[in-house]
Parts: sequence; C-alpha cells; structure tokens
Amino acid sequence: MATAATETEEIPEIQHEEHKQPPHPEGPKQKFRADYTAPPFTVTTVHLDFILGEETTDVTAKIHFVPNYGQLAAGAPPPPLVLDGRKDIKLLSVALGGRVLGEGEYEVSDKHLTIKAPPAGEFEAVIVTQLRPQDNSLLEGLYKSSGNFCTQCEAEGFRGITYFLDRPDVMAKYTTRMEADASLYPVLLGNGNLAESGQMEGGRHYAVWVDPYPKPCYLFALVAGKLAMKEREYTTGSGRKVALRIFVQEGNLGRVDHALDSLVKSMQWDEQVYGLEYDLDLFNIVAVDDFNMGAMENKSLNIFNSRLVLASPQTATDLDYSRIEGVVGHEYFHNWTGNRVTCRDWFQLTLKEGLTVFRDQEFSADMNSRPVKRIEDVMMLRSSQFTEDAGPMAHPIRPESYIKMDNFYTVTVYEKGSEVVRLYHTLLGAEGFRKGMDLYFQRHDGHAVTCDDFRAAMADANGVDLEALGRWYSQAGTPQLHVTTSYDAASRTYRLHCKQRTPPTPGQEEKLPVLIPIKMGLLGPDGSELPLKLQGADGSVQDLGTEGVLRFDTPEATFTFLEVPAEPVPSLLRGFSAPVKMELEGQSEQHLTFLLANDADAFNRWEAGQRLSRKLLLQLYAAAAAGGGAHSPQAVAERCAAAGGVPDNLVEAFRAVLTDPDLDGSFKSMAVMLPTGSELLDAIQGGDPPLLHHVRTWVVRQLAARLRPELEQLIKDNDDAPGTPYVFNAAACARRALKNRCLTMLSTLEEPGITAMLLRRFNEAANMTDEISALSALVELAGPERDQALQAFYDKFKGEPLVLLKWLGLQATSNAPGNLALVKSLVDHEAFNITNPNNCYSLFLGFGRSPVNFHAADGSGYQFMGDAVLRVDGINHQVAARMVSAFTTWRQYDTERQAMMRAQLERIVAHKGLSENVFEIASKSLK
Repeated sequence: MATAATETEEIPEIQHEEHKQPPHPEGPKQKFRADYTAPPFTVTTVHLDFILGEETTDVTAKIHFVPNYGQLAAGAPPPPLVLDGRKDIKLLSVALGGRVLGEGEYEVSDKHLTIKAPPAGEFEAVIVTQLRPQDNSLLEGLYKSSGNFCTQCEAEGFRGITYFLDRPDVMAKYTTRMEADASLYPVLLGNGNLAESGQMEGGRHYAVWVDPYPKPCYLFALVAGKLAMKEREYTTGSGRKVALRIFVQEGNLGRVDHALDSLVKSMQWDEQVYGLEYDLDLFNIVAVDDFNMGAMENKSLNIFNSRLVLASPQTATDLDYSRIEGVVGHEYFHNWTGNRVTCRDWFQLTLKEGLTVFRDQEFSADMNSRPVKRIEDVMMLRSSQFTEDAGPMAHPIRPESYIKMDNFYTVTVYEKGSEVVRLYHTLLGAEGFRKGMDLYFQRHDGHAVTCDDFRAAMADANGVDLEALGRWYSQAGTPQLHVTTSYDAASRTYRLHCKQRTPPTPGQEEKLPVLIPIKMGLLGPDGSELPLKLQGADGSVQDLGTEGVLRFDTPEATFTFLEVPAEPVPSLLRGFSAPVKMELEGQSEQHLTFLLANDADAFNRWEAGQRLSRKLLLQLYAAAAAGGGAHSPQAVAERCAAAGGVPDNLVEAFRAVLTDPDLDGSFKSMAVMLPTGSELLDAIQGGDPPLLHHVRTWVVRQLAARLRPELEQLIKDNDDAPGTPYVFNAAACARRALKNRCLTMLSTLEEPGITAMLLRRFNEAANMTDEISALSALVELAGPERDQALQAFYDKFKGEPLVLLKWLGLQATSNAPGNLALVKSLVDHEAFNITNPNNCYSLFLGFGRSPVNFHAADGSGYQFMGDAVLRVDGINHQVAARMVSAFTTWRQYDTERQAMMRAQLERIVAHKGLSENVFEIASKSLK
C-alpha cells in the first residue's frame, strides 16, 4: 500500500523497554510483537455474498474453519472462536454446520464476536451482517465514494464488513458474489477472475469473482458503480495475454493513459529485473476520490486515490506524473512482494512495504535519471524520517508494539525500510540480491512470513552471514558515523578511522553497533579516481578498483589503504550507501568545493554542495539568533550581512554547477536548492522556525542577486518555443525543473519587473508544471498580482477537484505574514470538503508545513491545528492521526513554542471520545 505520502525472530541482545500507555477512556490496548502466537483456527475458503442497497447492505459470509490449536486433552472442548468486528456493523445471524445459533451461544462486543463452543474438527460458519456504507466516514471496510461502493481493508478494515480472523497470517481462497441495481451500479468488480455474471428481476444484476490464490483478508476488494473503462492488452514473456483496465468516472477517461503506460512499464521491468510475471488474465485499477492512503494493492483489483491515476498536461505537474509512475509500479510490484508472499503479522509490515518501496525506487531510477531519483529519496528521508527517528514517535522499521496499526504506515517503516533493503543490494551486488530474491520466492510463495525469513534467504542464497543486518530491524534512531583521516606521505598510507553510535530513543537507551556499508572512493589532487588497495587485518591486500564498499559493524575500526601516491580527498557514503548521519572531521570548505567540482559520484557532488550550504545556514542562524530583539526579515538581513553574508566560494561553486554543460538540468536544479528547514532544525537546539525561514530566504535572495545573469540565461535557454507539446520524459522534465528553479530564486528579489514577469508566465503557461511553478512563487509575494493569480486559477479550475487541491495547498503553506486568516476562511470555502482526506491533507497538513504561520509566536497556528485535529477526528480517525503528527516534533523548538505545542497535545489527549488513532500519537508525543 502506498501511503498518503507509506510498514520476528530474534536479535536477543536488544532490550526493549516499552512505554505502557496511560488508560484511555475507551480502553485501548497495546499489542506486542513478543506476544505473537499462531491463531487457534485457520480458514481455507471464504464465500461472500453482498446485497448492495441504497439504505443498507447485507453481507453473508460462508467461512470454512480448520482447527490449528493442536491436540486437545481427552474430553477437553475446542477453545472459543474469537472473531474481530467493529461496532458499526449489525450482526443478523450466526450459523454453524447449518444450525442457527441462539443468543446464549455467542457474545458480541464492540470489537469481537465470540462463539463459545465451536465444534471439534473442521466446520463451516455462516455469518450475516448488515452495513450502512454511505455513513462510513472512516473510509475503512465498505464505504461509498462519489456514489460508488468501494473497500479499503488494510490494515484492519475487513472486520468492518463481517466478523473474521482479521490478521495477515490467515490466508484463504475467496469467492465473491455481489448484486446491485444495474442502472446505478453497472460495473461490479472483485478480486481474481470474473466467473459468472447476469441479469436479475427488478432491474438488478450480479457478478461472481473467484480468486484462485490464497490471500489474507486485508487484500479483499470490491467496487460497484457507474464507471468508464479504458483497456489495453499486455503479453508477458511466457505468452500470457493480460487485459489491463483502468476504471474512472466518465469525464476522466482521457486522463488515464499515463497510468496505463506506467503499468505496462512496471510489468516489463519486473520481468526483466526479477523474472516475475503477472499470474492472472486480468489486472484492474479503479480510481476513487475518497481514500485515506495513496493506493492499495488488492489482488488484481488495485484501488487508487484519484490523484495518483489521473493526469493530463493541463491538470498535472511533472511531479504528479512521476508520482503516478512510481505508485502504479509500487502497487503492481506488491503482486509478488506483499500478495504472493505476505507478512506474518503487522509488526513485519516493512517486509512488504520497505522491499516494495526499494523496488519502486529502482524502477523509477531506471525509467528516468538515477542520480536525481536518489537525491529526491534522500532529501525526503532526511527531512521526514530522520526527524521521526529523533522524536517521541521513533520506532524500529519492525515496531515492537502498537495500539492502532494504522499509525505505523510511517516513513520509518516505508522509506527507512527501503534503505535497509538497499543495504543488502549494496553488500551483495545486483546479482547476489537477485539470487536472494529468487530463493525468497522459492521458499515462501503463498505464505505469510517474517523479516528474518527474508534475511535468511538473502544469506543462504549467497553463502554469507548477514546476522549483523538484524539490528537495523530492531533498533530505532539514526546511526551517527564519525570519520577521521590520516595520511603518511613516507609510507604512502592513508587511513580512515570510523566510529559509530546511535542516540537513545524512547524505550531503547542502549544501542549496539549496526552494519554500515561505506561505499567510497579517493580523489587525487587532479580530481582523478585513485586505485583502492585495502590492507586486511592479516596483512593481505585487497584490490577494490577505484570504488569499494567497506563493511563497518563494530563500535570503531580503522581501514588502511596502501600505495596512495598523494594525500587524497575522500568521497564517502557514495550514493548514500547507508541511512546514517556522517561527520567527517577536518573536512574543509575547500574539500567540499573540490568534491562538488570533481566527484565521479553524482550524489556526493550534490552532497558536497548541501554540506557547504548547511554549514553557512547554521552559522548565519546562530548570528541572527544571537542578535536578540525582533526577528523581522529586515533585522535578520542586517545580522546575516554583519556576520559575513554568503561567501564568494559558495557563489562560485553554484555558478560552476549552473554553467556546466555536462550536468543534467534536474541535477542542477537540486544542486542549488538549499537544505530544508526541517533538516536544519535537527541540528539546532531550541530552534525558532520563523527565524530559520527568514535566514534561509535571505541566503536564497543573495544567491539570486549574485547569480542573476546565469539564472536569466538558463531561463531563456530552457524555455519551450510557443506551441511545443508537453512530453513527460527525463530531458523535458530537466529543462522545466531548471527553468522553474531559476524563476523561483529570482522571485525572492521581489522586484516589480520580476513579479510582472511571473504573472505573465502564469497567464501564458501551456502546462500545469509551469503554471503552478509561477503561482507558487507569486503566492509568497505581497501585492495584487498574488490575489489576481489565485482568483484566476480558481476560476479556471473550479470544476476540477484534484487541481483545486494544489490551490488549497499553495495557500495553506504560504509564509505570507498573517496567512492564518486566509487559511481559516478556506475551511468554509466551497472548494473545501472536510470529509475528503485529500482536502484535509492539502489544507491542514499544508498549513503545518508553513514555518512562519504554523509556528507563529502567539500560538494561533497551534490553536487552529488543535481545533482541526479534534474536528476531523469525529469524521476520520486515520486522517486526524496524520494531522496530529504536526505536533510530534515539539521538543525541537524554543521554550515558548514547546509550552504552547505541549498544551495542544494535552488538550487533545484529554478530549472526551478521542479515537485510539489520535490518542496513540498524541500520548506518545507527550512522553
């Protein structure tokens, strides 16, 4: 499953001290990984019959149970059968072996149906429930979106449809029959293959779908509605013909071609790279407007948030196109890494999600620019996951406990989980990784397994010991790598001395060393790559060529290189070979400038520029903060200038990047982009977000002024000629990315001529990428042009709900002074729908990303967000839980902001009727 963005065996030396949560008004209970036991019953087949109606929907579930409790003592009865449920489903009847049970033979609570005395041996239960999908604002289980029936069952939504063993290690074969009004719901879709369909009396019709593969209930799906369809045929390498179909609302059919293209590319790539073919004759994708997450990999019936399917040049940006390609790939790749092999319990979520994120990242890298994709992924990791690792919600990629599993579809489980999978790839190489994947599927196809099973397959396939990687699964926090260097000219010997430590995190005070692969090279004085001759502990010498991988898995170690002709400049962690924070002692600005100009590794060229910028921004922030008094933009500018401003070497380094004809435009765009505010705040004690924003903006303005000739020339060079059609490919995206980065930098000069030029470009834009780029620059500027552009955009797209998400988000994230009043007015605007997750993410989470207005010194931004969390929690618990995450970093800030954010968290926790989802995040944040 893709997040609205995405998560047993034993490393005994790690000791976890789980924080027990205080009592919740409704009694939430933590689940612990250590408490896992196999279910006392399993299921072989499930037959579901849905009578879809306008007021109520009746569901008949015929379930074949098999005992799994082992040998009973003589005369002992089988244990009770405890099935998961939800308080908003109505139980109509329960039958065992054809006999309807009386009320005294079972018990029903808000969360369970308990059959007190099930029969010995195998038996069949028939459970009839009644639902009201139109009232299901949680968007879990069966609900209605834009008048259509659809489902979302991961992680625990199936219990909102019928009473069941709602856990991923219970795998069964499903047959689904559904009937509905043929005029209102002409399309009836389920998992697997269509086995039967037909007309019924009274204008109704039915369809029967059969899925031949066992699956856990979280992969169950159903869609019924009035939908248009576009189809394409794909032939696998073995000759199987597969019908690929995308279903959308009628008016959107012209916007699905890119998603179809992406699906075909995904299928081809998985065959070429992993030898994995699709296993059915049909693959359906359905786009729905109301969806908590990004997309869901239900077997043969993927359900997507509409924003990750629909695209046209006039309504979607390059970033939208890229996300669609990646998420379509992600969900398709789940067919093997998630569906054919699934996770034993939800603590193992990273087994399917971390692995599949790695696969979709590699797919996107192969389809586009590999260096640029790697930079994008690391930027996201540093700005989001490193922050999570440093806060109260820090958890291992395989969590030890949870109250609501929905809360652990996190950047740690997904993105850091992907980085851990990448460690295998780095250590074993592409060929060794493929061997491990082949063995993994050979051993575990059709089973629910664990992270340790994956590691064992990788190790056994390659004949290596990978136990040291196990700690990455069980330890939270971001490891810190400290490196010192020394060169002996007489012996021509160069040494790297490495130390590592992982800071304490909640429940884990003591940390053990992890295996850190350090991909590296050495650059000579002329910028050339030097040969790497690594001396072993026994005196042997290993020739690594000009690039090698060091295995560092102890608290400290020294790596010695021989026959080094001159003192080199080290290039370490190439490609970001491990998710760590590295400090290279003695690395000077001259070294960084040299790497930015000469490193053969594109990622480390970018990283050198980031380190130069980060060092400057932190220095200027300290100077601005030390000045005391007002932190107005003017005062900040004066203090930054007095502290030395932007040095010539950084300006010249950026100029060299911008004018290098051999560099990719997307790379140039990223190379001159300063580190994010959230990444910088991780390095500041008691940070002031508005102050940091003003410092960062001042630096961008200085760079724009001093690089103005180059920026203007690049805009001219990368402008499309009038009438040039939009294409989505790496070269075209690179041109647009560089042009729009230059425009954004120039906009910070706030000159009337530049503002007028931005408004003209906005009005004349031939594609959404250029249009939204100009608008995003204008939104940060005061003046009539801002209001004129926003109104024009709304008037143009007021009939396009997905496009208006951009309009809402740009206004919410704006750092224009006093913008909270505008955001409050948008809550009541006709374009905003508080029951729609996408709307809430754009407006509320967008506002949480505004350092100036969310973190306003008077606390008004915090009050607004606290009110919004409580209001949304009464509608959709998952969405509210994501919103409350805006407060989880409260310890990063100054004393006054800490107090105000903590007060909001305490208010939220004390709220009567608070959901378990929000309670878990808020209460842990207060720990």
